[in-house]
Formats: sequence, C-alpha cells, structure tokens
Amino acid sequence: MRNQIPYLVLLLISLLPLSTTARRFVLVLSPEDLKDPPNSPADDPVSTSDETNSDWDEFGEADSKPDDELDPGSWRPIFEPDSDPFTKDPISSNEGDEEEMMLYYSGVRKMVRSVSEGEASFMEEAVVEIEAAAGGGYAHAQSALGFFYNMGMVRERDRGKGFMYHYFASEGGNMQSKMALAYAYSRQDMYDKAVKLYAELAEIAVNSFLISKDSPVIEPVRIHNGVEENKEALRKSRGEEDEDFQILEYQAQKGNAAAMYKIGIFYYFGLRGLRRDHPKALSWFLKAVEKGEPRSMELLGEIYARGAGVERNYTKALEWLKLASKQQLYSAYNGMGYLYVKGYGVDKKNYTKAKEYFEKAANNDEAGGHYNLGVLYLKGIGVKRDVKLACNFFVLAANAGQPKAFYQLAKMFHTGVGLKKNLPMATALYKLVAERGPWSSLSRWALESYLKGDVGKAFLLYLRMAELGYEVAQSNAAWILDKYGERSMCMGESGFCRDTERHQNAHSLWWQASEQGNEHAALLIGDAYYYGRGTEQDYDRAAEAYMHAKSQSNAQAMFNLGYMHEHGQGLPFDLHLAKRYYDQALEIDPAAKLPVTLALASLWVRKNHADSFMVDVIDSLPEVYPRVEEWVEDVIMEEGNATILALFVCLLTVLYLRERQRRNAVAAAPGEVAVPQQPNDFIAPLPN
Repeated sequence: MRNQIPYLVLLLISLLPLSTTARRFVLVLSPEDLKDPPNSPADDPVSTSDETNSDWDEFGEADSKPDDELDPGSWRPIFEPDSDPFTKDPISSNEGDEEEMMLYYSGVRKMVRSVSEGEASFMEEAVVEIEAAAGGGYAHAQSALGFFYNMGMVRERDRGKGFMYHYFASEGGNMQSKMALAYAYSRQDMYDKAVKLYAELAEIAVNSFLISKDSPVIEPVRIHNGVEENKEALRKSRGEEDEDFQILEYQAQKGNAAAMYKIGIFYYFGLRGLRRDHPKALSWFLKAVEKGEPRSMELLGEIYARGAGVERNYTKALEWLKLASKQQLYSAYNGMGYLYVKGYGVDKKNYTKAKEYFEKAANNDEAGGHYNLGVLYLKGIGVKRDVKLACNFFVLAANAGQPKAFYQLAKMFHTGVGLKKNLPMATALYKLVAERGPWSSLSRWALESYLKGDVGKAFLLYLRMAELGYEVAQSNAAWILDKYGERSMCMGESGFCRDTERHQNAHSLWWQASEQGNEHAALLIGDAYYYGRGTEQDYDRAAEAYMHAKSQSNAQAMFNLGYMHEHGQGLPFDLHLAKRYYDQALEIDPAAKLPVTLALASLWVRKNHADSFMVDVIDSLPEVYPRVEEWVEDVIMEEGNATILALFVCLLTVLYLRERQRRNAVAAAPGEVAVPQQPNDFIAPLPN
C-alpha cells in the first residue's frame, strides 16, 4: 500500500458538480508539493495514547449538536419554527439578553415580511429594531447590520461599516459573519486571515458528516440555465408536491422496499426539496429492513450512532453495521472501524481491528476506507506515523469525492505537514468544505420560497448567501434581478430599487460569480460593459470579461471577441484574429454555424470590398436590428396582429400566383400550352 502513489501528478476533483455555468475545482499536486514532515515518520513510534485521537472526535461524548447551536443567530426560527422537536428554539434560550434577542428576531421577521408583501415601511422598521439590538452588543444583530450596509439596503452602502459590524459579530460567535469575513479576505488575497476563519468553519461542517457511507453533497440549486429558468432542476426540488415523489411514496405504502429506502434517504438528508425529518427517516428505514432491504441497515447504524431522532445507542449501531457488512455493503466497515477506534459499543478500543475494517472498505473502493486509513497514518494511531502515506490515502479519497479528505488536505496545506505550505490552496479547500455547514440551509429556504412564487423572499435569502461567498447564490440573485426586475423586491438605500440600482447590484453579483469561475456570469459582465448596462460603457473591460469567459471555452465569448477584433472595439482591428475566434466558436459549439457563417461573410465583404456601400450596411445593422426587433414585438407579435398579417401574406401569395398564371397564358401562342420554366432554364449557356 505504501508504494501505491509514489509520485506523479494527482488530481483532486471538488464536490462541485459539473454544469454549463460553473467550472469544477481541480487541484494538481506535483512531486514538489510533497515534503517530509519536521520529524521523520520512520522515527515515530506506534501511538496508542488518546492524545493523538482528536481527529476522531466527530460526535463528542453527548448528543449531536443541533444546527441552531452550530449556527447561532440563524434565521431558522422564522423559516422552520417547528422543524425539529429535539431542537431548542434560540428565541426562548438564555443566549444573550432576552430583550435584544426579541428585538433582533422581530426585526428579521419584518425584513422578510417587507420583501414578501412588497411593503418598504416594514424594512425601515426592521432596521431600526435590529440597530437597537446591535447597539446593546447583540452579535447576531450586528451581523444583520453588516448585511444591510454591505448591500445598501435602507442604509447608504458602506462596505467599511459592513466589515466592522461583521467583525464584531464574528468575535461574538456569529458563524455567518465569519463566512462573510473569510470570503472578503480571500477576495483581497489576504489568505493568512481567510484561512483561519475557513478552517474553523470547515471543522464545524465536517463534524456533521457520517461515520460509514459518504454523505450526499447537497448543492444549492441553480435556478437558471443561462438566461432561461432551470425547469428540470426546479421540478426535482418540489419535495412532497413533486409527482415523482408522490409515485415513490405510493409504491412505498404498497410495500416496495426499495421505495421505502429511497424515501428514508430523502428525509434523512433533506433531499429533493424535503425538510430533514429524522424520525420519519427512521420509520421508513425500519419498514424497509422488515421487507429485506439491506441498505437501510447501514443507515440505521448511523442513526443510532448519532442519536438522530432516537436515543443514542452505540451497541445497536454496531449491530446494524455488522448486519450491513454481511450484505456486502462495504462502507459499513468504516462505521465499525470508527467505533473500535473510539471504543464505542465495544469492550475496549482496538486499533488493530479498526485498521482491518478500514482496509476491507478501502480494498473494495470505498472512499471512506482510504480516508480513515489516512487518519491512522497521519496521527500514528495503531501504526507508525507516515504523513506521506496518509497524504496518498487522502488523495485517493478526495478523488472519489470524500469531503473529509478535502478537509485533511486543506489542513496539510495550511500547516505545511506532509505538503508544502500553500495558504491559497488551503483556503480554497477549506471553503469547499465550509460551504456544507448548517448555514447552507439558507439555500433550501430560498428555493422553497422561489417555488412558492415568493420571488422577493427568495432574492433576499440568495443575497445573504451571496455575501457569504456562495457562487450559486450570487448567480441566482443576479438572475432574479435581471429576470424579474421590480418583482425581485430589491431594496435600495431609500425604498425599493430603481432601475439603476438593480442594474448595479446585478452587475456586482455577476462579477463576483465570474471571479469564482461562472462563465455565464463573465459573459454577462462583458455585455454590461459593452452596452453600458448598469455601468459606464467600456470596451476594454468588456474584452477583458469576454477573455475570462473564453478561457472557460465559452463559444459566445469567442464570437464576441471575434466581433470586437473585426470592428476594432476594445481590441486591435485584426481580421485574421477575428476569423480565428469565429472558427473557434464554431469548433466549441456546432449550433453557432449560422451566426459564424454570417460573420465570416461579413469578414469577406470587409476584406475584399472595404470601400463599398455594403460595409456601411453591415456596420449599420447593430443600430437597425433593435428597431426592427422592437417593431416585431410591439406590432407583429401583438395578439391578433400576427394572425391578420399571416392572412394578408396568404392573400398576396394567392394573387401573385393567379397573376403569374394569367401572364403565362397570355404569352403562350393560340392552341399551345404554356410550359413552366424548368430549373435548367436559369443556368447560363456554356461557352462554345
């Protein structure tokens, strides 16, 4: 096992799914990245003490902490007032001063009500109440004020004040302010500050992952696909209202074990637009086991190990995991090994047995097995400490999408143990993991609001997530502004946004998304600078944005760069480069054949008839086309006009054909039949 990956370039693919609008994150490890730890691993003895065991404290000794404790000051009481009977409502807790807490949550409720009902006065009242709570030092109110000042909502946009409020809120324990600060630091390349915050947030996120099988990655849903609504993704996110889910539920109620298991999975993880409901998940898993569904056994082991919706019982957890492993569910070996490392549900800790179980999982291509072996060798638990070997195991696990492996590699880049210290890389990896923390619930609430038609509430929640650095949220919020305009309920400095404010906000959001690899966002930023939408017209910056999108193989960006070279706008006048970009656009996207063909025809005219009136006609098309388009939309496409126009065209066609028939008849000699022209009649005679 030691020599499985002795060197070479190792690729780590992030948890982000491939899409047409965002690139996946790729980490390349070269031999230079690998380094010996300060102390040679060969000199480290086998460790059997508990001092090296800190990385295994994923659950602690008490029940799992609810999301409200992991994300204090969350808006969950507003959006999930009855979400979990085991979770204590923070409004009624002893956290902070009772009066300030009540003011804060009253303000948040009015803020949400304002954008939901379209009443700007509620937002002013909300800010006043939140300011009063923040003045008393209530950290979560300070976090909300940071949001208001950063976004210019009912207060003049002031990023300095926004940063200050987020700083004090983070010092007071507000996790979302820590996310906002970490993102702000990373945008300014202040990685020494960003990495510390992201490390703390990633640790909270990783402690919520499972001990055996990998948790499904619940990504924020991209509600648009380019300029159009992403109808397929939205259809799959309607929860219990989704027709597919209703069919699945019907099958489960009729005794289909596989359907029971799937529904249990949906409720346990909160998938397909469903709220997490551990008691419901437990019920469905138990029913599935009774019907002979083995996969439910492993999840039952997880549930009893975590005490999720049931009293924690490690003995039962081990029993269920053993039953699952006998059904060739190899990931169950990870949970069994974990329990032996911790000494839970067994007579005593047994590192040797734990290692055997992890190896069984790894030998059957279970990413968790590779990760767990990496931890053993990194910490020297029951084996000789070997940081390089640990790193190799983490790479294998990360390539398979194991989120905890990304966390460990981030720590190695952060500390310089096993890998050469690299703060930008550590920051990027920590951020990937941190975005899976409990604060990601904002995305679910936003999607639920959007599906219910409450666009204003959805926009507010996506805007909050955008401030925390979520690229999908930045993209969704910008798209809502462009798509819905006034219906977005965008709040400006003095009431609802004017057109100029909406364009500026959309421009800022698209720009942030483009910085994180969203090619559609980069394209829209280029369009904004090219046409002067929401910003001053600037061909140079438009070309820069198109270049950014072009680097991600975007055909539209290549076409635009060709056009700018053809006309010398923001780029040097160069017909050869223009043709190259047009050709590249066609290579990337065959659907671009028609516009590319027309563009190449334009190049031919410009090159061979530079002084002719045809060049003037071509150059005037950008001014003429919008007028024609407007006339078509306002006149032709108006209800009724299209039908009348179609009938008029048909009438003209009939009259033309009748007139043509009459002329042919007159031209024919008496007693002769007029013969219609054949295709060859139009061909010029060949020379003799």
